[in-house]
Amino acid sequence: MSSIIASESRRLEGSIQVPGDKSISHRAVILGAISVGESKILRLLEGEDVLATVAAFRTMGVQMSGPRDGSLKINGVGLNGLTKPASPLDMGNSGTAMRLLAGLLAGQAFPATLTGDASLRQRPMERIMTPLGQMGADLTAADGKPPLAINPVSRLKGISYRLPMASAQVKSSILLAGLYAKGSTEIQESTPTRDHTERMIAGFTGRRWEPGSPIQVKSGLILRGQRITVPGDISSAAFFLVAAVLCPGSDVTLCGIGINPTRAAVLEILNLMGANIEICERRQESGEPLCDLRVRSQGLQGIDVPRGLVANAIDEFPVLAIAAAGADGTTRIREATELRFKESDRINAVVEGLGNLGISAVEYEDGMDIIGGRFRSGTIDSRGDHRIAMAFAVAGCCSNGSVVVNDCQNIATSFPGFVETGCALGMHLVEKL
Repeated sequence: MSSIIASESRRLEGSIQVPGDKSISHRAVILGAISVGESKILRLLEGEDVLATVAAFRTMGVQMSGPRDGSLKINGVGLNGLTKPASPLDMGNSGTAMRLLAGLLAGQAFPATLTGDASLRQRPMERIMTPLGQMGADLTAADGKPPLAINPVSRLKGISYRLPMASAQVKSSILLAGLYAKGSTEIQESTPTRDHTERMIAGFTGRRWEPGSPIQVKSGLILRGQRITVPGDISSAAFFLVAAVLCPGSDVTLCGIGINPTRAAVLEILNLMGANIEICERRQESGEPLCDLRVRSQGLQGIDVPRGLVANAIDEFPVLAIAAAGADGTTRIREATELRFKESDRINAVVEGLGNLGISAVEYEDGMDIIGGRFRSGTIDSRGDHRIAMAFAVAGCCSNGSVVVNDCQNIATSFPGFVETGCALGMHLVEKL
C-alpha cells in the first residue's frame, strides 16, 4: 500500500489478536539459530523486519522451515556453526536486526557486511561500535552509519560497560558479542530497558531470569533449542488501545498481549491520562508475562509524562501523541531525544503532522508539548515510518472528517494486516495504491 485514508469512526468493538512481538521475534530467531538442536517458534511476527533476520541466517547456513502461519522451525548450528555469507546481509528497515547481528557477527571467524534500506543507512551505529570496539571487535562504517563492515578477530574479551543511553538494542548487541568473549561481560543500566534478551538467553541455557539480577553473560555457555510462543506486541496493541479510548462507545479486547514490566509503560501513561484499561487473565508463556487487555472509551486529561516512563514507552510515543491530542489540556514529553533516531525524526514528524490536522504542538530538542483539541481533515507524510503512519491512521478515525496518510509501505515491517485488523473492530480505513 502507498496510502491509507482514515475517516471518522464511532463505536469500535470486538476481540482481536495483534501480531507477535517484534523484539521477541528477532531474538528468538537469533538465539534459535546459534543453539544446539531444533527450536520451534510460534506466533512469530511475519513482518518484513523479522523476515530480514530469518533471511540473514539462511544466508549463513541455518536451515529453517517456514515461517508459515506464524510457525518457524530452526535447526540450530550452535555458537560456532554459522558460515560466511556470500554477499552483504540486507537488514531492510530494521535497526534492531542490524545492531543485534553486529554483536553476534563480531565474534565470528569470517567477515560480514550489514546493510539496509535508505532509512536504515542513515541511522547511527557508533553506539554499538564503541562498546564492541572495547571488546576487541573490528567494525568500520563511514560516518558511523551503515553499511557496517565486520572483520574477524582472534578473540573478543569480556567487558564491564555502563550504557550511556537507555537502549535495549545496544545492551543486546553487547550480550550477544559476550557469548563469544573470553571471561564475563557485564552491563549496567541507569534506566532499566526491555529485558527480552536476558530472559531468552536464560531460557536457552536452562536458567531463569529474575528482574533486577546482574546483566551478564560468561564464556562457555551452551544454548539448546527451545519451543517459544511469542506474545502479542504491546507496541502494535497500542494503536487500538488509543483508538478505542478516543472513539465514543468503544469496547475492545486485545488478546494475548505481552506485558513485560520493561514494556508496559505505555499502559501506565494511558492510565495516568485517565484511560479505562482492564488487565485480564494474567499468565506466562516462554518466560514472558502476558494478558488480555479490555479497553473502553474514556475522556483523557493531558499530563506531564513522568520521565522515568519515557525510555520504556519510546516506541509508543507516536500513538501516545495522538492520545494527547485528543485529551483535555496539555501533555508534555521530555527526555525523549531517542525519538529523533528512529525510522524518522519522530519528534519533528509528530509535531508537523499534528499541525496539519489542526492540533497545536511545540517541538523541543528532547520532546514536545501537545495541546489537546479536535482533529480536522488533512494529509500526512509518514516519511516511510511505520509507527508514524499507523498513529495518524488512528487520528483519522478520531477526526471530524478524514485523514490521508501517505508513504505507508513500511507498515509491513511490523504490522502486516494492520488495516484489516482495524476494520474488523470498526475503524474506517481504506488502502490506496
